[in-house]
Amino acid sequence: MDIGAILILLAVGLLTALFVAQPFLMGQNSLRSISKISEPNQEISSLMAERDRLIGALQELDFDHTLGKIPAADYPGTRAGLLQHAADVLRKLDELQPQAASGEDAENRVEAVIAARRADASNVSKGGEVTDNELEDLIAARRMSRKEKSVGFCPHCGKPIVKSDRFCPACGHSILD
Repeated sequence: MDIGAILILLAVGLLTALFVAQPFLMGQNSLRSISKISEPNQEISSLMAERDRLIGALQELDFDHTLGKIPAADYPGTRAGLLQHAADVLRKLDELQPQAASGEDAENRVEAVIAARRADASNVSKGGEVTDNELEDLIAARRMSRKEKSVGFCPHCGKPIVKSDRFCPACGHSILD
């Protein structure tokens, strides 16, 4: 083989190696730029998660105080500390997201969010909970709406049967016998 063919073969091999290595070389640079871009977003995300955690903690504290699980002497101090921490988190969020900041105080915003969540929770619990009187009314209405009345009991197992039953719904014994 002559020297020209070796140089051409070496050049083609070098170009092939650079072509194959290009995604790996570019990938490191693009990952570095992405990580620089996402650092503020990651901090915002962690602050928002902390804000949600603190609001939940404040709601639980209020609920526990309402139920009497927390001594009256401990409640104001604990609530004030949580409110202060939540206000600090909101101030940091406002620094990172100046367009989202408004003129109102951070503590008032926390209180407004808690009040809104409390109102939502009370609407859900009222819709989902049924009082004893309402439950009794529902049972009475259901009994009144039943078209088929109980006519007796199965001679085999003693379970109630209705007029249209040909077989006992519990044991399968023939009623027509």
